[in-house]
Amino acid sequence: MADNRTEPPGFESDIKPLFREKDRQAMLRFFDLWSYDDVSEHSDRILARLRAGTMPCDTAWPEAQTDLFQQWTESAKPR
Repeated sequence: MADNRTEPPGFESDIKPLFREKDRQAMLRFFDLWSYDDVSEHSDRILARLRAGTMPCDTAWPEAQTDLFQQWTESAKPR
């Protein structure tokens, strides 16, 4: 993925906005996709589901969004 970033993606600015309200509602029984702590704790499972195309449940994310999520996980998950 070509990216002109000088800073790694942050949760509040880059990751949280990727999750729609309906994604959040669908997952609330497991964890909150708008919670840094929850997403950080479950990031490996979330990334695996994103890569498999099974999350979100209605359509797979574009590769660039999944790559951004992976970049966040590999960058020590900045807030």
